[in-house]
Formats: sequence, C-alpha cells, structure tokens
Amino acid sequence: MASSHTHVHGDPQRANESLAHKHSATDVADVLAPDTGVIYTCPMHPQIRASAPGSCPICGMTLEPVLPAGTQVRNIELESMTRRFWVGLVLSVPLLMMTMGEMILPFDINSAIDGLFSGVPHWMRASWSQCLQALLATPVVLWGGWPFLARGWTSFATRQLNMFSLIGLGVAAAYVFSVFALFFPDALPQAFRHGHELPLYFEAAAVIVTLVLLGQVLELRARSRTSSAIRDLLKLAPHTAVRIGSDGEETVPLEAVIVGDILRVKPGSKIPVDGEVTDGRSSVDESMITGESIPSEKVAGSKVTGATVNQTGTFLMRAEKVGSDTLLARIVQMVADAGRSRAPIQKLADQVSGWFVLAVIGIAVVAFLVWAVAGPAPALANALVVAISVLIIACPCALGLATPVSVIVGVGRGAQEGVLIKDAEALEMMEKVDTVVVDKTGTLTEGRPRVQKVVAVKPAQESQIPGYAASLEGASEHPLAQAITTFAKEAGAATSHVDTFDSVPGKGVTGKIDGHAASLGNARLMADLSVDCRSVEHDTDRLREAGQTVMYLAIDGELAGYIGVADPVKGTTPEAVRQLKATGVRVVMLTGDNEVTARAVAASLALDDVKAGVLPEDKYRHVQELQKSGRIVAMAGDGVNDAPALAQANVGIAMGTGTDVAMNSARVVLVKGDLRGIARARSLSMATMKNIRQNLFFAFAYNAIGIPIAAGVLYPWLGILLSPIVASGAMALSSVSVIGNALRLRGVRT
Repeated sequence: MASSHTHVHGDPQRANESLAHKHSATDVADVLAPDTGVIYTCPMHPQIRASAPGSCPICGMTLEPVLPAGTQVRNIELESMTRRFWVGLVLSVPLLMMTMGEMILPFDINSAIDGLFSGVPHWMRASWSQCLQALLATPVVLWGGWPFLARGWTSFATRQLNMFSLIGLGVAAAYVFSVFALFFPDALPQAFRHGHELPLYFEAAAVIVTLVLLGQVLELRARSRTSSAIRDLLKLAPHTAVRIGSDGEETVPLEAVIVGDILRVKPGSKIPVDGEVTDGRSSVDESMITGESIPSEKVAGSKVTGATVNQTGTFLMRAEKVGSDTLLARIVQMVADAGRSRAPIQKLADQVSGWFVLAVIGIAVVAFLVWAVAGPAPALANALVVAISVLIIACPCALGLATPVSVIVGVGRGAQEGVLIKDAEALEMMEKVDTVVVDKTGTLTEGRPRVQKVVAVKPAQESQIPGYAASLEGASEHPLAQAITTFAKEAGAATSHVDTFDSVPGKGVTGKIDGHAASLGNARLMADLSVDCRSVEHDTDRLREAGQTVMYLAIDGELAGYIGVADPVKGTTPEAVRQLKATGVRVVMLTGDNEVTARAVAASLALDDVKAGVLPEDKYRHVQELQKSGRIVAMAGDGVNDAPALAQANVGIAMGTGTDVAMNSARVVLVKGDLRGIARARSLSMATMKNIRQNLFFAFAYNAIGIPIAAGVLYPWLGILLSPIVASGAMALSSVSVIGNALRLRGVRT
C-alpha cells in the first residue's frame, strides 16, 4: 500500500489516464496510489490532493474521491463518526443527568451514587460520583473527540486556524482542567471553587464532542449524495457491446470498443457508445439526454448516444466516441466538477473562525499576564482562573450551534412542506436566488403525452376515430400510441381486430379494420399514401404552434380526421411561475424539445426567456453564463440530461417524480414535483437565514459580553471575578438561547 501523500497542486500530466479517462489538467491530481488508482481532494480546497483518505490540512474537512467508483463503497469516515457519536451520546446522557439532575429529578443523583458506594474505599480524594464523571467523559473526549483534537492540533501546527481549532481548544481546556482538579484538588485556590464543591467540567467537554460528532455525521451523509449521483450516472452505461468482426458477432467488454468498430444494437438494449447508424432503423428513447418523452426515429446516417435505450428495431452503428469522450462520460465529469465547487462564504467563515481563535487566545494570554502582575493575591492562581474562564466561556458551542441547529429545524420544516433540502449552503443560497432555470418535460409539464384534440373531417365519422386509432396502436409501446389507447379506453371507444398490420418506422402504422384500409401517422405517411390533407392544414398548423403533435387518420384512402397529442402543463405550474415572478425572480426555460413546442409552452406561462433544442452541455454552459453575468441561479429539472446543470447551479432543484440521478445531483428535491415548492423553499430560506443571523448575534454578543467579564474587567469596580463554574453555566445558557430561538422555525409559514 502506498503511503498517503497530501500536497497543494502539482503537475497534472502525470495523472493515471485509466482512472481519469484523459481528463483535463484541472480534473485530476498528479500523485496517485498505484495500488488503488484513487485520488482524494478537499470539497472546500480543491487544490489539496492525496493518495489516501484523510483530512484537509487547511480546514480539517474529510477528503473525498475526485471521481467516485461506479459501485457503492464503504464510507469508512462516516461509519467511524457514527460509531463515535452513538458511544458519545450513550455516555453523555448519564453525565448530564449527574451534573444537572437536580433540575429535573426529585432526588440528588450524586448523593445516591456516593451512598451506593459508601462502603467501597478508593485512593482518590474525590467522591465516587466525581470519579464516575471522569470515567464517563474520558472515552468520549479521548476516543470520540480524538479526530477533532488531532485536527485542532494540526490547525495550530500549520497555522491554518479553523473551527476545529476552537473545538479542540475548548474541549481540551475543559477536560484537562477537570482532570487536574480531580487529581490535585488541593492545588486549586478557593477562587476555583463554588463553596466547597470541586469544579469539574467533564460534562461540558463530553457534550461538545457529542454535538460536533452529530454535525459531522449529518455533513458526511449529505456529501455522500454527490458520489451517489455519479455512481447512478455510471450505472447507465452498458457493460458490454456486440461487435461485428471478421469472424462474425462477438460480445466484448465496453472498454474494448474503439473508434471505428461496427456494433450491433438489439431491441431493448442500451446503445454502448456515441456513434452513427450505418444500417437499419429503429426508435430510440433519448429522454436521458433530451428530456423529451417521445422516442427519436433513427435511420442510416442518424447520430446515436451511448446509454440511450433502443426500442423495437435492430441496427448497426459505427463507434465514433468512446471512453471519456462519450456524452455520458462528459456528464459524469460535469457533475463531479460542479459538486466539488463551494460558495465563497465558506472561505469567509474559515477566516472569521481563524481570527476569532486568535482573538480568544490573545485575550486569555493578556488577561493572565495582567492578573499575574497586578492582580490581588494569590495573583498566579487568580490569573489561571481568569485565563481558563476566558477559554471556557469562549468555547465554540454556541457559535457552532448557531447555524446547524437552525438548519436542522429549517430542513425539517421544509420536509413537512414536501421540500427536501440537502445542505446548509443550499438553504442559504435560496434566499439569494434571482433566476430560476427550468426544464420543460416533467418539470413544467407532466412528462406523459395526452390526447388534446380529436377532429373528424366528416361528423358521421367522429365516433370512429378514437376506436380506429386505438385499434391500430394497440400493440405499440410508443408514448404517443399509449396516449391514444388510454384516451380511447377512457372514452369508451370500441376497438377492433387489425388485419395485415404494418409499422412504417418514423411515419406511422397501417392495417385493415372491418374490411376497411386504415392508416394512422404523420404528414409523411399521408403523402406516401396519397392522402390529401390540405383541407385541414391551417388547423393542424395551429395545433403544432400550440405545442401539439398531430397524427392523421385515413380510411380507405381518404382523410377521416386527425388527433392532437401533447404533454400538458402541470396544473400547479402557472401559479408557481406567478409566485416566483411576483418576488422578482426571473424564470428561464431550457429544453431539448423543438422550437415551436417550447415557445408555445413559454408563451402560455409568460416565461422571461426560452432556449429550445439544447443538449446537456448547453444547459450546463447556459447556467455558467448566467452565473458569470452575476446571477444567482436555481436550476429545476427531473432527468439525467439535467444532472450537470443541476450540479453546476447555485441551487439544483429536482422533481421527486424524476430520475434518481437528478435527485442525487440536486441539493433541493420537490417531493411532489410541484414547482410551487421553489417559492416555499425561498420563503423558508429567508426565514432560516434571518434566524441564523439572530443566532450568530446571540453567540457573538454572548462572547462580546462574557469574555471581558471572564477576563475580570468588572473586578476593579464591582469585585466580580467570574469562576470557571459560572463560565460553564453561561456557556450552557448561550447554547440554550440559540436552540430555543432556532425552534421557533417550526412554526414559520411558507
């Protein structure tokens, strides 16, 4: 096993191409472990690269793979933090009961413990209950909190102060002081004591560690979803391909396919790579790329995309793009790159935390020196009391809780409204969103074509049209056919047996019904059969302009009527668009659908802009362009084709009715696929961010007031010297105030 190697950027040309699939220089690291071929990076500091799991030397965050494997692997860091959290929780609860039990229990639990072991001698001068506190807290701090203590130490060693610096300093101060007090009680001056009680802060150290462990578990679970999205994308690619060689057909691994190979694609199978049809014809479900629910007809010369699904026909294709050059591979890389990007506010938080730690340490040192030189007797003991009080009262518990508690409550409130928010940054960014980019199919529309209009040329034939059309389409699985058969069934139309049935790819179907020659299809089929459609041309053009697909029905060589099929707009979409625009949000539609249909939908909803016929790269780039122009972008979509744009957007929003890939790539999921959830998410974001600002004010105000008092600024006038016990109580009170304020979010109206 190669040793872990962490560094800051290097020569990317040495990257392992088999893993990176020939990614660009900014995609991979220059040092790989030869036995694993996996490189790790920091989500907040992408310049950090390592050949083994570990922690970022700058911020202390857990490193994660640059490009996850295609299969689920154990998240050792998550398992470790989860195990440490549960152990910490089990041990911290009785510890809290012992230190705060008199507030909630009708008896003194410490006296009960001391009475229970009164006949058992021990060499310590402390009571049995105090010894038990040390026994409960020690594994929580030294084992459960070891990662934070180690990261805190590293932050000081590398001079990259961060939140772990505060956590490590606060926990170490509380625990080391308590251990010293337990073993050397006589060495403590009376100023340390509250009456005759021995000052111990084991519960503070243990509870801080347990709360931080809980935050780490929640963060690691949220971050693992990005890897899950990439794994879902990788699973879309088939594992094998059927190659035509000099010896006939052979099934080969996908990795063995090279540019120029002739491949056979069978009905129902996935297209292995990007290429061009050389022989045969079929319809291909390209919804994962275009988002369009209606399959695309493919003939010789047509382009096909890897991982899309062939339907009924068989064809031969020439491989043109393989490996990392395929569209699916590019989508995977886009999701990985966008998923690793982070908002600048996180770097600002690091800087603030670093200055806060320096300020606290500086105040503690200055206070110690002042009291040691000019303080009343015993000067040194009082100086130590003051320094420890400053460190304990400045413990980052309240500051650390200010954001996550509000986020947890806010996310829970959103879940009640059918809005699943995956991380704190998404919740923060929703407040700032000024542009919402939406996909059409499955997002604005239902994603299921329906018959919108049935028109008969001769009124006497009106009742025949649904039955004839459904009879011809009865055996087809095409979405348009299913829309017609569903409509006929709901209308109670009678269907008949079809003789001499024939399917004309890309045009329609023909057959005989009750002795009559019948055909159903597009204008090209009617032209082939010499059926005159000019009499309805004006009306059918209007249907197309309204976003409908028109199919003609001919009986015995004469036009009998036509059927308009469309993917209807969701009933809640118009209200959702109105709500967003009323708050000043710009709504833009990007779709792989045709220009006429897209503009018809956009006009009906009064959208601000529309781009039609766009591919996944186009959506991704358009989101980037909006961001470069200063826009804060939320992207809403439901398909695989939306995944790169969802990941790139400041906030990706997926429909709960869409694909797993879209939901894993997005940071917000609308469970019911209702776009009104975006307006709810913004309202919730504004309420939560207001709550967080209040909490941060409480936390900083508490420190601004508490630290000077702990440093002894009131002593010359009022004779007040804050003991570590009172400092610990003040710390707990600040945490309670922050939690209580956050709980108000449960009643917020969205």
